[in-house]
Amino acid sequence: MLSDNNSMASYRKGVDWLTLLLYVFLVAFGWANLYAANYNPEAGAQFSFNSEYFKQLIWIVISLACGGVIMLSDSKVFVVASWLVYVLSLLLLTVVLFAGKEVYGAKSWLVIGPVAFQPAEFTKIGTALVLSRLMSRYGFTFSLKSYFKLFAVILTPVVFILLQNDTGSALVYFVFLLAMFREGMSPHILIIGSLCVVVAIAALLLDAPPVLIFISAAGLVSMHLLMSRQQLVWGAPLSLGVGLFVGVALWAVMTFILDRPILEDYVILAGMGAATLTSLLLLIAHRLKGLGWLLAYVWIALALAFGTSYAFDNILGDHQRTRINVLFGIEDDPLGAGYNVNQSLIAIGSGGLTGKGYLGGTQTKLDFVPKQTTDFIFCTVGEEWGFFGSALLVTVYVVFFLRILSLAEKQHSVFSRVFGYCVAGVFFFHFSINVCMTIGLMPVIGIPLPFFSYGGSSLWGFSVMLFIFLKLDTDRNFLIR
Repeated sequence: MLSDNNSMASYRKGVDWLTLLLYVFLVAFGWANLYAANYNPEAGAQFSFNSEYFKQLIWIVISLACGGVIMLSDSKVFVVASWLVYVLSLLLLTVVLFAGKEVYGAKSWLVIGPVAFQPAEFTKIGTALVLSRLMSRYGFTFSLKSYFKLFAVILTPVVFILLQNDTGSALVYFVFLLAMFREGMSPHILIIGSLCVVVAIAALLLDAPPVLIFISAAGLVSMHLLMSRQQLVWGAPLSLGVGLFVGVALWAVMTFILDRPILEDYVILAGMGAATLTSLLLLIAHRLKGLGWLLAYVWIALALAFGTSYAFDNILGDHQRTRINVLFGIEDDPLGAGYNVNQSLIAIGSGGLTGKGYLGGTQTKLDFVPKQTTDFIFCTVGEEWGFFGSALLVTVYVVFFLRILSLAEKQHSVFSRVFGYCVAGVFFFHFSINVCMTIGLMPVIGIPLPFFSYGGSSLWGFSVMLFIFLKLDTDRNFLIR
């Protein structure tokens, strides 16, 4: 279905050429670095039809063709087709669970003839479209029912992707919370999310009991301050006393009477449970304001600290635990889990300020960095273009993200604005995590660098998301619902 605006001049005027120019630059520079990563000066032919850079070139052409089709479509098509795209992508994720191909431990690839692709890359598009449609409905508010629908849309593909053992792709979906926050979501959700990150890291660095004790102590102090402001000075000491009594009693009974020693974790959780129940009774009796959210924070933190330790010891694979331990300096495995990152740092460091020059990277030519064309493509930039080239690339990415956010704020339609924030969030997450992986600030979780990493699935997914938003932006003054 073609757009009603048949004037080519008006069409050209409506396209945001700066964003399109930044996209073309990133794609072209990405391909140039992909070529450099595959370049072999000793080879007779410098251009091979079976090479990664030739395949990437084909995928770039296909991406541009898809972009052209999208730009010639009617913006309302994306509203109407949002649920269809979402459901079809979920069906593909289901098929992958039964007929997918396993690559690097993740069963996330679907092979159809000579074509292999990751449905998870396209599910992000359907998820963003559905979230935009739900939040753009007339009279939408963030009620309990709305939260249930929105989180169901986000978490459903996350569950499927986690079943594929592709943790990195699953984490991307949580950036959609930023779009929800822009539309008026309670800040408590973001606070809880930030709290979860801090507690999870603390639980990985320390044993569970110290973290649980710290969370419990911080919660009790906060409860005391909150109750004191509302003229209930004795409330927190009462809750603390009940909690200590229950915890000590449980430990004494299990240890001396039943002769079955109990873990410290369970003693702390039992004590905090009793203290929480006492606080809830005080909350109901005295109508204390803010205590409900505080108790929610405390228990989410406790559950996450306990759950993180349990998952780390009993759910994660050996290679995943090793990667996390190497990242936090708990283990030293330079020839195993830490090899990729160490070689990446060597490549980036060898580039110095100005780099070794295009096609002059020795670490790249000698294949010291595994997966350099995918997860570690940024180290090619660091080695051959140096600090200045890397800083320029980061600047271009930042300008690109800010431009998308600026366009999103100009949209008259809530649908377009929400989708713009989803696009910016997805791009920023991939960029920040990939670069941090390359320089050793994040564990290696298989996140591609937008428009740079080798692969048709990611390139098509990123390009389609961007062109849909650019098309919506051409109708920024109209209400799309």
